[in-house]
Amino acid sequence: MTNFSRRRFLQGSGAAAVTLSVTPAASPLRNPLWQPNNELRVACVGVRSRGTAHIGGLNKIKDVKVVALVDVDRDILAREQKKLAEGKYGDEVAADTYTDLREVLDRDDIDAISVATPNHWHALQAIWACQAGKDVYLEKPVSHNIWEGGQIVKAARKYGRLVQTGTQCRSSHGIAQGIEFIQSGQLGEIQLARGLCYKPRGSIGKVGGPQTVPDHIDYDMWLGPAPSVPLHRRSLHYDWHWVFDTGNGDVGNQGIHQMDLARWALGQDKLPRHTLSIGGRVGYDDDGDTPNTQIVFHEFEAGPPLLFEVRGLPRDKESQRKGWGKNMDNYKGARIGVIVHCQDGYLRIPNYTSAIAVDKQGKEIKRFAGATNHYQNFVDAVRSREQSELRADIREGHVSSAMCHMGNVSHLLGKTHSKQELDAMAGRNQWTAEAWRRMHDHLTKNDVDVDTVEGGVRMGPRLTMDPQTERFTDEESNTLLSRSYRAGYQVPEQV
Repeated sequence: MTNFSRRRFLQGSGAAAVTLSVTPAASPLRNPLWQPNNELRVACVGVRSRGTAHIGGLNKIKDVKVVALVDVDRDILAREQKKLAEGKYGDEVAADTYTDLREVLDRDDIDAISVATPNHWHALQAIWACQAGKDVYLEKPVSHNIWEGGQIVKAARKYGRLVQTGTQCRSSHGIAQGIEFIQSGQLGEIQLARGLCYKPRGSIGKVGGPQTVPDHIDYDMWLGPAPSVPLHRRSLHYDWHWVFDTGNGDVGNQGIHQMDLARWALGQDKLPRHTLSIGGRVGYDDDGDTPNTQIVFHEFEAGPPLLFEVRGLPRDKESQRKGWGKNMDNYKGARIGVIVHCQDGYLRIPNYTSAIAVDKQGKEIKRFAGATNHYQNFVDAVRSREQSELRADIREGHVSSAMCHMGNVSHLLGKTHSKQELDAMAGRNQWTAEAWRRMHDHLTKNDVDVDTVEGGVRMGPRLTMDPQTERFTDEESNTLLSRSYRAGYQVPEQV
Protein backbone atom coordinates (compact mmCIF):
# COMPACT_ATOMS: atom_id res chain seq x y z
CA MET A 1 0.00 0.00 0.00
CA THR A 2 1.28 3.46 -0.87
CA ASN A 3 2.09 6.05 1.76
CA PHE A 4 -0.70 8.19 0.31
CA SER A 5 -3.38 5.54 0.86
CA ARG A 6 -2.22 4.86 4.43
CA ARG A 7 -2.15 8.59 5.20
CA ARG A 8 -5.67 9.07 3.81
CA PHE A 9 -6.93 6.16 5.91
CA LEU A 10 -5.31 7.51 9.06
CA GLN A 11 -6.71 10.99 8.42
CA GLY A 12 -10.17 9.48 8.27
CA SER A 13 -9.67 7.48 11.45
CA GLY A 14 -10.29 8.40 15.04
CA ALA A 15 -11.41 6.61 18.16
CA ALA A 16 -14.09 9.19 18.89
CA ALA A 17 -17.47 9.09 17.17
CA VAL A 18 -20.33 11.49 17.80
CA THR A 19 -23.92 10.61 18.56
CA LEU A 20 -26.16 9.71 15.63
CA SER A 21 -27.87 12.86 14.40
CA VAL A 22 -30.66 11.10 12.54
CA THR A 23 -32.04 8.14 14.48
CA PRO A 24 -35.09 6.20 13.25
CA ALA A 25 -37.95 6.39 15.71
CA ALA A 26 -38.01 3.34 17.94
CA SER A 27 -41.12 1.22 17.55
CA PRO A 28 -42.54 -1.48 19.80
CA LEU A 29 -41.83 -5.08 18.91
CA ARG A 30 -44.29 -6.32 16.33
CA ASN A 31 -44.35 -9.99 17.22
CA PRO A 32 -44.75 -11.99 13.99
CA LEU A 33 -46.90 -14.50 15.85
CA TRP A 34 -49.62 -11.85 16.02
CA GLN A 35 -49.88 -11.65 12.23
CA PRO A 36 -52.37 -13.48 10.02
CA ASN A 37 -51.02 -16.86 8.95
CA ASN A 38 -47.96 -16.37 11.20
CA GLU A 39 -46.33 -14.34 8.41
CA LEU A 40 -42.84 -12.90 8.93
CA ARG A 41 -42.27 -9.77 6.82
CA VAL A 42 -38.71 -8.85 5.79
CA ALA A 43 -36.93 -6.02 3.98
CA CYS A 44 -33.73 -6.88 2.08
CA VAL A 45 -31.11 -4.13 2.05
CA GLY A 46 -28.47 -4.15 -0.69
CA VAL A 47 -29.80 -6.39 -3.47
CA ARG A 48 -27.28 -6.26 -6.31
CA SER A 49 -25.23 -9.41 -5.65
CA ARG A 50 -25.17 -11.24 -2.32
CA GLY A 51 -28.50 -9.63 -1.53
CA THR A 52 -30.21 -11.68 -4.23
CA ALA A 53 -29.32 -14.78 -2.21
CA HIS A 54 -31.00 -13.14 0.78
CA ILE A 55 -34.16 -12.46 -1.21
CA GLY A 56 -34.41 -16.03 -2.44
CA GLY A 57 -33.22 -17.63 0.78
CA LEU A 58 -35.78 -15.82 2.90
CA ASN A 59 -38.75 -15.52 0.53
CA LYS A 60 -38.74 -19.28 -0.11
CA ILE A 61 -39.17 -20.10 3.59
CA LYS A 62 -42.70 -21.00 4.62
CA ASP A 63 -44.67 -18.02 5.97
CA VAL A 64 -41.87 -15.54 5.21
CA LYS A 65 -42.30 -12.71 2.71
CA VAL A 66 -39.76 -10.21 1.40
CA VAL A 67 -42.03 -7.17 1.17
CA ALA A 68 -39.46 -4.38 0.69
CA LEU A 69 -36.19 -3.87 -1.17
CA VAL A 70 -33.61 -1.20 -0.41
CA ASP A 71 -30.71 -0.20 -2.67
CA VAL A 72 -29.00 2.98 -3.83
CA ASP A 73 -29.21 1.77 -7.46
CA ARG A 74 -32.69 2.36 -8.88
CA ASP A 75 -32.07 0.09 -11.88
CA ILE A 76 -31.19 -2.81 -9.60
CA LEU A 77 -34.26 -2.12 -7.46
CA ALA A 78 -36.52 -2.30 -10.52
CA ARG A 79 -34.87 -5.52 -11.68
CA GLU A 80 -35.26 -7.31 -8.33
CA GLN A 81 -38.77 -5.96 -7.75
CA LYS A 82 -39.79 -7.46 -11.11
CA LYS A 83 -38.23 -10.84 -10.26
CA LEU A 84 -40.13 -10.98 -6.96
CA ALA A 85 -43.40 -10.08 -8.65
CA GLU A 86 -42.85 -12.80 -11.27
CA GLY A 87 -42.20 -15.47 -8.65
CA LYS A 88 -38.49 -15.89 -9.46
CA TYR A 89 -37.80 -15.96 -5.70
CA GLY A 90 -40.53 -18.33 -4.55
CA ASP A 91 -43.95 -16.83 -3.89
CA GLU A 92 -44.99 -13.87 -6.03
CA VAL A 93 -44.67 -10.68 -3.95
CA ALA A 94 -45.41 -7.05 -4.79
CA ALA A 95 -42.45 -5.57 -2.90
CA ASP A 96 -42.01 -1.86 -2.26
CA THR A 97 -38.67 -0.25 -3.15
CA TYR A 98 -36.58 2.37 -1.33
CA THR A 99 -33.18 4.03 -1.60
CA ASP A 100 -33.10 5.04 2.09
CA LEU A 101 -33.38 2.36 4.77
CA ARG A 102 -34.79 4.82 7.29
CA GLU A 103 -38.07 4.95 5.38
CA VAL A 104 -38.41 1.17 5.80
CA LEU A 105 -37.61 1.29 9.51
CA ASP A 106 -40.53 3.68 10.05
CA ARG A 107 -42.93 0.92 8.92
CA ASP A 108 -44.43 -1.08 11.76
CA ASP A 109 -45.49 -3.91 9.42
CA ILE A 110 -41.91 -5.10 8.86
CA ASP A 111 -40.38 -7.50 11.37
CA ALA A 112 -36.80 -7.86 10.20
CA ILE A 113 -34.22 -6.69 7.73
CA SER A 114 -31.41 -8.55 5.99
CA VAL A 115 -28.29 -6.55 5.14
CA ALA A 116 -25.95 -7.26 2.21
CA THR A 117 -24.55 -3.77 1.62
CA PRO A 118 -20.83 -2.84 1.50
CA ASN A 119 -18.96 -3.32 4.79
CA HIS A 120 -18.83 0.37 5.73
CA TRP A 121 -22.65 0.43 6.05
CA HIS A 122 -23.17 -2.76 8.09
CA ALA A 123 -22.90 -1.43 11.63
CA LEU A 124 -25.04 1.66 11.20
CA GLN A 125 -27.82 -0.17 9.38
CA ALA A 126 -27.88 -2.93 12.01
CA ILE A 127 -27.96 -0.44 14.89
CA TRP A 128 -30.71 1.63 13.25
CA ALA A 129 -32.75 -1.55 12.81
CA CYS A 130 -32.30 -2.61 16.44
CA GLN A 131 -33.37 0.86 17.59
CA ALA A 132 -36.45 0.59 15.38
CA GLY A 133 -37.46 -2.76 16.87
CA LYS A 134 -36.39 -4.96 13.93
CA ASP A 135 -34.42 -8.19 13.96
CA VAL A 136 -31.42 -8.39 11.62
CA TYR A 137 -29.68 -10.89 9.36
CA LEU A 138 -26.30 -9.19 8.86
CA GLU A 139 -23.72 -10.16 6.26
CA LYS A 140 -20.11 -10.68 7.21
CA PRO A 141 -17.97 -8.94 8.26
CA VAL A 142 -20.52 -7.39 10.59
CA SER A 143 -18.44 -4.21 10.89
CA HIS A 144 -15.92 -2.06 9.10
CA ASN A 145 -13.78 -1.63 12.24
CA ILE A 146 -13.40 -3.16 15.70
CA TRP A 147 -15.39 -0.58 17.68
CA GLU A 148 -18.43 -0.76 15.41
CA GLY A 149 -18.92 -4.46 16.04
CA GLY A 150 -19.09 -3.94 19.78
CA GLN A 151 -21.71 -1.23 19.26
CA ILE A 152 -23.93 -3.63 17.30
CA VAL A 153 -23.71 -6.18 20.12
CA LYS A 154 -24.72 -3.48 22.64
CA ALA A 155 -27.67 -2.41 20.49
CA ALA A 156 -28.88 -5.99 20.00
CA ARG A 157 -28.81 -6.65 23.74
CA LYS A 158 -30.34 -3.31 24.73
CA TYR A 159 -33.31 -3.61 22.39
CA GLY A 160 -33.76 -7.37 22.67
CA ARG A 161 -33.12 -7.98 18.98
CA LEU A 162 -32.10 -11.21 17.26
CA VAL A 163 -29.07 -10.44 15.08
CA GLN A 164 -27.68 -13.28 12.98
CA THR A 165 -24.26 -13.07 11.31
CA GLY A 166 -24.04 -14.34 7.72
CA THR A 167 -21.30 -16.89 8.52
CA GLN A 168 -23.36 -19.79 7.24
CA CYS A 169 -20.68 -22.38 8.03
CA ARG A 170 -21.98 -22.18 11.60
CA SER A 171 -25.06 -24.04 10.35
CA SER A 172 -23.00 -26.98 9.09
CA HIS A 173 -23.42 -29.99 11.37
CA GLY A 174 -20.64 -31.69 9.39
CA ILE A 175 -18.14 -29.01 10.36
CA ALA A 176 -19.49 -28.94 13.93
CA GLN A 177 -18.93 -32.70 14.23
CA GLY A 178 -15.41 -32.40 12.86
CA ILE A 179 -14.55 -29.69 15.35
CA GLU A 180 -16.06 -31.72 18.18
CA PHE A 181 -13.92 -34.67 17.04
CA ILE A 182 -10.61 -32.80 17.42
CA GLN A 183 -11.67 -30.88 20.53
CA SER A 184 -12.33 -34.23 22.22
CA GLY A 185 -8.67 -35.15 21.66
CA GLN A 186 -9.15 -37.72 18.88
CA LEU A 187 -6.08 -36.35 17.06
CA GLY A 188 -4.15 -35.37 20.15
CA GLU A 189 -3.45 -31.86 21.32
CA ILE A 190 -4.40 -28.99 18.99
CA GLN A 191 -1.28 -27.02 18.03
CA LEU A 192 -2.48 -24.36 15.53
CA ALA A 193 -5.54 -23.38 13.51
CA ARG A 194 -4.64 -22.14 10.01
CA GLY A 195 -7.15 -20.22 7.91
CA LEU A 196 -6.63 -20.10 4.15
CA CYS A 197 -7.91 -17.68 1.53
CA TYR A 198 -6.16 -18.62 -1.69
CA LYS A 199 -8.65 -16.92 -4.00
CA PRO A 200 -7.85 -15.35 -7.39
CA ARG A 201 -7.89 -11.55 -7.24
CA GLY A 202 -6.65 -9.78 -10.33
CA SER A 203 -5.98 -6.10 -10.78
CA ILE A 204 -8.98 -3.76 -10.55
CA GLY A 205 -7.30 -1.41 -13.00
CA LYS A 206 -5.92 2.07 -12.62
CA VAL A 207 -7.84 5.17 -13.68
CA GLY A 208 -6.43 8.61 -14.37
CA GLY A 209 -8.85 10.62 -12.25
CA PRO A 210 -12.36 10.78 -10.72
CA GLN A 211 -14.97 8.63 -12.43
CA THR A 212 -18.57 9.51 -13.27
CA VAL A 213 -21.23 7.67 -11.27
CA PRO A 214 -24.38 6.82 -13.28
CA ASP A 215 -27.44 8.95 -12.59
CA HIS A 216 -29.49 5.96 -11.45
CA ILE A 217 -27.16 5.49 -8.43
CA ASP A 218 -27.38 7.71 -5.35
CA TYR A 219 -23.64 7.95 -4.72
CA ASP A 220 -23.97 10.13 -1.63
CA MET A 221 -26.18 7.48 -0.02
CA TRP A 222 -23.80 4.76 -1.23
CA LEU A 223 -20.95 6.51 0.65
CA GLY A 224 -23.03 6.81 3.83
CA PRO A 225 -20.58 6.71 6.79
CA ALA A 226 -17.48 6.69 4.52
CA PRO A 227 -15.50 9.82 3.56
CA SER A 228 -17.03 11.95 0.83
CA VAL A 229 -14.49 11.39 -1.94
CA PRO A 230 -14.98 11.01 -5.71
CA LEU A 231 -15.11 7.51 -7.18
CA HIS A 232 -11.51 6.71 -8.09
CA ARG A 233 -11.65 3.23 -9.55
CA ARG A 234 -13.10 1.65 -12.65
CA SER A 235 -16.00 -0.14 -10.97
CA LEU A 236 -18.16 1.20 -8.14
CA HIS A 237 -19.48 -2.25 -7.32
CA TYR A 238 -17.57 -5.08 -5.60
CA ASP A 239 -14.11 -3.52 -5.99
CA TRP A 240 -14.89 -1.42 -2.91
CA HIS A 241 -13.61 -4.49 -1.01
CA TRP A 242 -10.05 -3.53 -2.00
CA VAL A 243 -10.18 0.07 -0.70
CA PHE A 244 -9.78 0.63 3.05
CA ASP A 245 -12.33 3.47 3.12
CA THR A 246 -15.12 0.98 2.39
CA GLY A 247 -13.71 -2.56 2.57
CA ASN A 248 -11.31 -4.76 4.53
CA GLY A 249 -9.40 -6.70 1.89
CA ASP A 250 -9.80 -10.44 1.49
CA VAL A 251 -9.05 -11.22 5.14
CA GLY A 252 -12.32 -9.41 5.90
CA ASN A 253 -14.20 -10.45 2.76
CA GLN A 254 -13.84 -14.16 2.01
CA GLY A 255 -11.47 -14.69 4.92
CA ILE A 256 -13.97 -13.86 7.66
CA HIS A 257 -15.63 -17.25 7.04
CA GLN A 258 -12.39 -19.14 7.59
CA MET A 259 -11.27 -16.87 10.45
CA ASP A 260 -14.54 -17.72 12.20
CA LEU A 261 -14.09 -21.46 11.62
CA ALA A 262 -10.51 -21.41 12.87
CA ARG A 263 -11.50 -19.54 16.04
CA TRP A 264 -14.41 -21.95 16.55
CA ALA A 265 -12.01 -24.89 16.27
CA LEU A 266 -9.76 -23.35 18.94
CA GLY A 267 -12.70 -22.75 21.28
CA GLN A 268 -11.77 -19.08 21.72
CA ASP A 269 -14.59 -16.65 22.56
CA LYS A 270 -12.57 -13.44 23.06
CA LEU A 271 -10.19 -11.36 21.01
CA PRO A 272 -6.54 -12.47 20.89
CA ARG A 273 -3.94 -10.87 23.11
CA HIS A 274 -1.40 -10.29 20.31
CA THR A 275 -1.66 -9.81 16.54
CA LEU A 276 0.77 -9.05 13.73
CA SER A 277 0.55 -8.86 9.96
CA ILE A 278 3.00 -9.41 7.09
CA GLY A 279 1.79 -8.47 3.63
CA GLY A 280 1.28 -6.07 0.77
CA ARG A 281 -0.51 -5.36 -2.47
CA VAL A 282 1.97 -6.75 -4.97
CA GLY A 283 2.12 -8.21 -8.47
CA TYR A 284 0.33 -5.30 -10.11
CA ASP A 285 -0.25 -1.56 -9.63
CA ASP A 286 -3.93 -0.65 -9.40
CA ASP A 287 -6.42 1.53 -7.51
CA GLY A 288 -6.74 -0.87 -4.58
CA ASP A 289 -4.89 -0.34 -1.30
CA THR A 290 -5.66 -3.48 0.73
CA PRO A 291 -3.21 -6.44 0.78
CA ASN A 292 -3.63 -9.16 -1.83
CA THR A 293 -0.95 -11.23 -0.06
CA GLN A 294 -1.00 -11.38 3.73
CA ILE A 295 -0.20 -13.37 6.86
CA VAL A 296 -2.07 -12.54 10.08
CA PHE A 297 -0.89 -14.21 13.29
CA HIS A 298 -3.06 -14.19 16.44
CA GLU A 299 -1.93 -15.29 19.90
CA PHE A 300 -4.51 -15.75 22.65
CA GLU A 301 -4.14 -15.35 26.40
CA ALA A 302 -4.15 -19.14 26.61
CA GLY A 303 -4.21 -21.96 24.09
CA PRO A 304 -2.85 -22.52 20.58
CA PRO A 305 -2.45 -19.63 18.11
CA LEU A 306 -4.33 -18.88 14.89
CA LEU A 307 -2.53 -18.13 11.62
CA PHE A 308 -4.30 -16.76 8.57
CA GLU A 309 -3.00 -16.64 4.98
CA VAL A 310 -4.28 -14.59 2.04
CA ARG A 311 -3.04 -15.19 -1.51
CA GLY A 312 -4.70 -13.40 -4.41
CA LEU A 313 -2.04 -14.24 -6.99
CA PRO A 314 -1.97 -17.68 -8.68
CA ARG A 315 0.66 -20.31 -7.99
CA ASP A 316 3.20 -18.89 -10.46
CA LYS A 317 3.74 -16.54 -13.39
CA GLU A 318 2.81 -19.17 -15.95
CA SER A 319 -0.53 -19.64 -14.19
CA GLN A 320 -1.27 -15.96 -14.70
CA ARG A 321 -1.24 -16.61 -18.43
CA LYS A 322 -3.25 -19.84 -18.19
CA GLY A 323 -6.01 -18.38 -16.00
CA TRP A 324 -5.98 -17.77 -12.28
CA GLY A 325 -9.20 -19.48 -11.29
CA LYS A 326 -7.92 -23.04 -11.72
CA ASN A 327 -4.31 -22.37 -10.79
CA MET A 328 -4.24 -21.24 -7.18
CA ASP A 329 -2.00 -22.67 -4.47
CA ASN A 330 -3.20 -25.53 -2.31
CA TYR A 331 -2.24 -26.34 1.29
CA LYS A 332 -2.94 -29.87 2.53
CA GLY A 333 -5.98 -30.18 0.28
CA ALA A 334 -7.53 -26.77 0.96
CA ARG A 335 -7.50 -23.46 -0.90
CA ILE A 336 -10.32 -21.60 0.78
CA GLY A 337 -10.62 -23.45 4.06
CA VAL A 338 -9.08 -24.30 7.41
CA ILE A 339 -6.39 -26.73 8.53
CA VAL A 340 -6.32 -27.45 12.26
CA HIS A 341 -2.91 -28.89 13.10
CA CYS A 342 -2.95 -31.48 15.87
CA GLN A 343 -0.32 -33.66 17.52
CA ASP A 344 -1.42 -36.80 15.65
CA GLY A 345 -2.74 -35.35 12.39
CA TYR A 346 -4.99 -32.54 11.26
CA LEU A 347 -8.57 -31.61 10.48
CA ARG A 348 -9.20 -30.24 7.00
CA ILE A 349 -12.24 -27.99 6.44
CA PRO A 350 -12.13 -27.48 2.65
CA ASN A 351 -15.53 -25.87 2.10
CA TYR A 352 -18.67 -24.62 3.86
CA THR A 353 -20.23 -27.97 4.74
CA SER A 354 -17.64 -30.68 5.47
CA ALA A 355 -14.56 -31.67 7.47
CA ILE A 356 -12.04 -34.49 7.11
CA ALA A 357 -9.83 -35.90 9.86
CA VAL A 358 -6.38 -36.96 8.58
CA ASP A 359 -3.61 -38.83 10.42
CA LYS A 360 0.13 -38.06 10.45
CA GLN A 361 0.71 -40.14 7.34
CA GLY A 362 -1.92 -38.20 5.38
CA LYS A 363 -4.49 -41.00 5.51
CA GLU A 364 -8.13 -40.03 5.89
CA ILE A 365 -9.56 -41.25 9.20
CA LYS A 366 -13.07 -39.93 9.22
CA ARG A 367 -15.29 -37.65 7.13
CA PHE A 368 -18.07 -35.37 8.34
CA ALA A 369 -20.60 -33.65 6.06
CA GLY A 370 -23.90 -31.82 5.93
CA ALA A 371 -25.50 -28.48 6.70
CA THR A 372 -28.88 -26.92 7.41
CA ASN A 373 -30.41 -23.64 6.23
CA HIS A 374 -28.82 -20.62 7.92
CA TYR A 375 -31.73 -18.35 6.95
CA GLN A 376 -34.16 -20.85 8.45
CA ASN A 377 -32.18 -20.80 11.69
CA PHE A 378 -32.57 -17.02 11.81
CA VAL A 379 -36.31 -17.23 11.15
CA ASP A 380 -36.78 -19.92 13.81
CA ALA A 381 -34.96 -17.79 16.40
CA VAL A 382 -37.00 -14.72 15.47
CA ARG A 383 -40.18 -16.68 16.05
CA SER A 384 -39.05 -18.21 19.36
CA ARG A 385 -37.31 -15.00 20.59
CA GLU A 386 -34.49 -17.23 21.90
CA GLN A 387 -31.05 -15.72 21.26
CA SER A 388 -29.41 -19.03 22.19
CA GLU A 389 -30.99 -20.65 19.11
CA LEU A 390 -28.95 -18.48 16.74
CA ARG A 391 -26.01 -20.43 15.37
CA ALA A 392 -24.14 -17.22 14.54
CA ASP A 393 -25.24 -14.65 17.09
CA ILE A 394 -23.88 -11.14 16.56
CA ARG A 395 -21.34 -11.59 19.36
CA GLU A 396 -19.71 -14.45 17.41
CA GLY A 397 -19.74 -12.34 14.27
CA HIS A 398 -18.22 -9.38 16.08
CA VAL A 399 -15.28 -11.32 17.54
CA SER A 400 -14.36 -12.99 14.24
CA SER A 401 -14.79 -9.76 12.26
CA ALA A 402 -12.66 -7.86 14.79
CA MET A 403 -9.89 -10.41 14.40
CA CYS A 404 -9.79 -9.60 10.67
CA HIS A 405 -9.68 -5.89 11.49
CA MET A 406 -6.86 -6.44 14.00
CA GLY A 407 -4.73 -7.92 11.24
CA ASN A 408 -5.39 -4.88 9.07
CA VAL A 409 -4.56 -2.49 11.92
CA SER A 410 -1.15 -4.13 12.22
CA HIS A 411 -0.74 -3.87 8.45
CA LEU A 412 -1.66 -0.17 8.36
CA LEU A 413 0.79 0.61 11.15
CA GLY A 414 3.51 -1.47 9.52
CA LYS A 415 6.61 -0.52 7.59
CA THR A 416 8.18 -1.88 4.42
CA HIS A 417 11.16 -4.15 5.03
CA SER A 418 13.79 -5.97 3.01
CA LYS A 419 13.73 -9.74 2.69
CA GLN A 420 16.63 -10.01 5.10
CA GLU A 421 14.77 -7.98 7.70
CA LEU A 422 11.56 -9.95 7.16
CA ASP A 423 13.46 -13.23 7.51
CA ALA A 424 14.80 -12.10 10.86
CA MET A 425 11.54 -10.67 12.24
CA ALA A 426 9.26 -13.47 11.05
CA GLY A 427 11.80 -16.01 12.30
CA ARG A 428 11.14 -15.11 15.93
CA ASN A 429 8.17 -17.53 15.88
CA GLN A 430 8.11 -21.00 14.31
CA TRP A 431 4.69 -20.52 12.75
CA THR A 432 5.28 -17.08 11.22
CA ALA A 433 8.72 -18.21 10.05
CA GLU A 434 7.23 -21.16 8.17
CA ALA A 435 4.37 -19.10 6.70
CA TRP A 436 6.72 -16.31 5.61
CA ARG A 437 9.09 -18.78 3.86
CA ARG A 438 6.18 -20.17 1.87
CA MET A 439 4.82 -16.69 1.13
CA HIS A 440 8.21 -15.56 -0.15
CA ASP A 441 8.46 -18.65 -2.34
CA HIS A 442 4.97 -17.94 -3.69
CA LEU A 443 5.88 -14.34 -4.53
CA THR A 444 9.14 -15.36 -6.17
CA LYS A 445 7.25 -17.77 -8.45
CA ASN A 446 5.09 -14.81 -9.47
CA ASP A 447 8.21 -12.73 -10.32
CA VAL A 448 7.70 -10.49 -7.28
CA ASP A 449 11.03 -9.39 -5.80
CA VAL A 450 10.37 -8.37 -2.20
CA ASP A 451 13.37 -6.02 -2.19
CA THR A 452 12.37 -4.06 -5.31
CA VAL A 453 8.59 -4.40 -5.75
CA GLU A 454 6.54 -1.19 -5.84
CA GLY A 455 5.00 -0.57 -2.41
CA GLY A 456 7.04 -3.37 -0.84
CA VAL A 457 5.96 -5.92 1.77
CA ARG A 458 5.01 -4.56 5.18
CA MET A 459 5.45 -6.12 8.58
CA GLY A 460 3.27 -4.56 11.21
CA PRO A 461 3.95 -4.24 14.91
CA ARG A 462 3.00 -7.07 17.25
CA LEU A 463 -0.10 -5.44 18.68
CA THR A 464 -1.26 -6.02 22.25
CA MET A 465 -5.00 -6.08 22.92
CA ASP A 466 -6.93 -6.13 26.18
CA PRO A 467 -9.61 -8.73 25.36
CA GLN A 468 -11.86 -7.47 28.17
CA THR A 469 -12.04 -3.83 27.08
CA GLU A 470 -11.37 -4.57 23.38
CA ARG A 471 -8.82 -1.78 23.26
CA PHE A 472 -5.13 -1.87 22.39
CA THR A 473 -2.57 -1.04 25.04
CA ASP A 474 -0.99 1.74 22.93
CA GLU A 475 -2.73 4.88 21.71
CA GLU A 476 -1.45 4.79 18.14
CA SER A 477 -3.21 1.47 17.57
CA ASN A 478 -6.36 2.76 19.28
CA THR A 479 -6.68 5.51 16.66
CA LEU A 480 -7.60 2.71 14.26
CA LEU A 481 -10.25 1.11 16.48
CA SER A 482 -12.83 3.30 14.77
CA ARG A 483 -13.04 6.08 12.18
CA SER A 484 -14.50 9.54 11.59
CA TYR A 485 -18.07 9.53 10.26
CA ARG A 486 -19.92 11.88 7.96
CA ALA A 487 -22.63 14.05 9.45
CA GLY A 488 -25.94 12.18 9.47
CA TYR A 489 -24.23 8.79 9.27
CA GLN A 490 -22.39 8.51 12.57
CA VAL A 491 -22.34 5.20 14.39
CA PRO A 492 -23.58 6.31 17.82
CA GLU A 493 -21.49 6.29 20.98
CA GLN A 494 -24.67 5.57 22.97
CA VAL A 495 -26.86 3.05 21.22
